[in-house]
This record gives sequence, structure tokens and C-alpha cells, in this order.
Amino acid sequence: DLDQSLMSFERMDRTSPDLWPEQIPGVSDYSDLLVSITPEPSPPKWLDEVEKVDHDMLQEFSSLTTSQLIEKVKDLHQLAFQLGLDEAHEMVRGKFLNILARTQKKI
Repeated sequence: DLDQSLMSFERMDRTSPDLWPEQIPGVSDYSDLLVSITPEPSPPKWLDEVEKVDHDMLQEFSSLTTSQLIEKVKDLHQLAFQLGLDEAHEMVRGKFLNILARTQKKI
């Protein structure tokens, strides 16, 4: 009950310059001036190493909704799985054709 007794429901209007004068005259104008002349932040350094194709792909992914992004990840997972199966098939084929055997040098 101590917290309740200390509560104040008074609303203070801070829009009046007479009630809340600027502590140091001109500071607000100076801070507005600083904000307007501050240069735009430079892009992060890792972005320099990103090629245009990768940058375009990042832009595409960032424009997707959550469900679209999940669907895209599922498609990429399925593609990686299929590539693994294709690679395994080609490795077996190479083994049967004996193209992976080491050649022996004749002396």
C-alpha cells in the first residue's frame, strides 16, 4: 500500500516555455543544426566484399514475408538434397566405369 500512497496522477503540460524554459538558450537550435549537417553513415565494410549478384539476392530475400522465406529455405534444402543424390549416383557410376582408379606408371 506504500507504493499506492506515493502514486501521483497529476498530468504536467510540458509544452509551455514559461513553465519549462530551455536550460541553456540556443541549445535546441544547435542540436537541430548538427542533426541536419551530419553525413549519412557509410555502408558496413562487409558490404564491400559482396558482389552485385549476392546483393540482389539479399534484397530479394529481405523483401519476402516470413512464410515466403520459409518456403524458399525449404526449396533450397530440397535442392541441396537432390544435388547430394545426383553426386552419389555419379560417384557410383564412376566407380563402375573405373575412372577413379589410380593409374600405375610403367617402368
